[in-house]
Amino acid sequence: MNIDGVKNGIVLDHIHAGESMRIYNYLHLDKLDCCVAIIQNVNSTKYGKKDIIKIDTNIDLDLDMLGYIDSNITVNKVKDGKLLKKVHLALPETLTQVIKCKNPRCITSVEQEIVHKFKLVNKDKKTYRCIYCDAENK
Repeated sequence: MNIDGVKNGIVLDHIHAGESMRIYNYLHLDKLDCCVAIIQNVNSTKYGKKDIIKIDTNIDLDLDMLGYIDSNITVNKVKDGKLLKKVHLALPETLTQVIKCKNPRCITSVEQEIVHKFKLVNKDKKTYRCIYCDAENK
């Protein structure tokens, strides 16, 4: 199979196999008026299998959200067919408006306009705690 390269846009590489549709939905890529290619289960020497998303335009990305979903993702920005910038993601130390607190007694459940914020407490287990009620979210 042959998928053309991106002339001007973004390539999300090293996505954990099977996670590309989740990212597609989170980024609302269906709303874009450009070509978007999702390539699943590509052979990778480093990961075994991986997914790739190619977006044929430049858009603003929520790197915290992408890092939370899969911290192995590489964001490649391409201009005139050449790699302009490569960003390696990591688990963000804080998450703002990415996940919601599941504690029904948390202030964020009562006050709808309060921003949902979480702090990373365990990198290995990918565990975050709500800054308001200290509830754990994995």
